[in-house]
This record gives sequence, structure tokens and C-alpha cells, in this order.
Amino acid sequence: MPTSSPALQAALAECGLIAILRGLRPDEAADTGRALYGAGFRLIEVPLNSPDPLDSIRLLREALPPDCLVGAGTVIEPAACADIRAAGGRIVVMPHSDPAVIRAAKAAGLACTPGVATPTEAFAALAAGADALKMFPAEQLGVAALKAWRAVLRPPVGLIPVGGITPADIAPYAAAGASGFGLGSALYQPGRDAADVGERARAFVAAWRAAYPRPA
Repeated sequence: MPTSSPALQAALAECGLIAILRGLRPDEAADTGRALYGAGFRLIEVPLNSPDPLDSIRLLREALPPDCLVGAGTVIEPAACADIRAAGGRIVVMPHSDPAVIRAAKAAGLACTPGVATPTEAFAALAAGADALKMFPAEQLGVAALKAWRAVLRPPVGLIPVGGITPADIAPYAAAGASGFGLGSALYQPGRDAADVGERARAFVAAWRAAYPRPA
């Protein structure tokens, strides 16, 4: 049950931090994306309950280099996957693990990271074609759950805690076996300008690099 998307594998290996830009407006997209990329982020998600999310995805894709994966979050309908692909998105992130959405994402050629809260959901999502697993909500599951899951969901299966993550949380989750992290309001909130987001992004990247040092 490996992570099957080479592009997602490469992005997670470079910097396993996913920026969740809930509420992003298209006019903010390019500047915010450049600030995140400059800080080291290589994964950016625009939730579909944001204003004109497909426009923001398109603008981010145009503004950023190819090694930055841009995609959509809060994807709950299979039909949305084709629209995400048409906007230039390359990854679908879900709050749940509906196999119909997973299959639609894969049929559209997109990497897919569904949300799971139990090992049963995790194995079912992988069987449906998931590329990595979003452990959601991380506040409820916690480090102990991640450590227990890793006993049966061994690497290269990607486990990505999402929900309430701060820079201080990176090291304990990393020690328990996290593959990456989804970052929401601690990184971005509507009204936060690109400079502020960039400063927060650099703090997260510093915590990531301390917890996941590159080989010498």
C-alpha cells in the first residue's frame, strides 16, 4: 500500500507541510503562494468552500514553479475532481474517505489524500486508491494514535495529521511517524497578508527541518 503518486512523494520529501488556505481570495492567491514557496512549501491546498476556489487554484498554478503541487481541499463531490484538474490542480484533499471521490480523483489523474479517523477507514481508503492519509482531526487523535497506527500502517504509507498543528507539534508527531502535516489557521486566515503568512511559514519550515534533518 505505498504512496502511489511520485509527485506527491517528491513534494512530501522536500517539505511535508501542506498549506490550507481556507478563505483565500483570488486577488491574494499569487502573492500568498509566492510567500509560501519562498519559505519552502511545496504543497498548497485551496478548500472548495473558499471564495472562487478554482480561480485561486488556477492563479497559484500560473504563479508557482512546477515542483509545487497545488490542489483543492474539502472535496466532497466526485464531480468536482474534473473541475479541479481543469483549473490546474494536481491533488485532492478530503475531510472524509468516500471511495467515490477517491476513485474520481484517480480517474482525473490527481493525487488523493482522504480524511480518516480510524484504522478501518484508513485501510478502506487505501484499498480505494488513496495516495496518502489525512489523520483528521489531529486534535482528537493525537500523537499516541499516530504511533499506534504506525504499527500496522508502515511506511511508505503517508500519514498526515491535520487540525490544530503548530510549529511546537511538529517534533512529537515526527517522532511518532508522521509523513507530513496539514496547516490551517496557525498559518493562514482570511485577511492575513502575504508577509505575515510568509513569516509564519518560515517558522513551520524551521520546525520541519529540525525534526526531519536532511542526510549529510
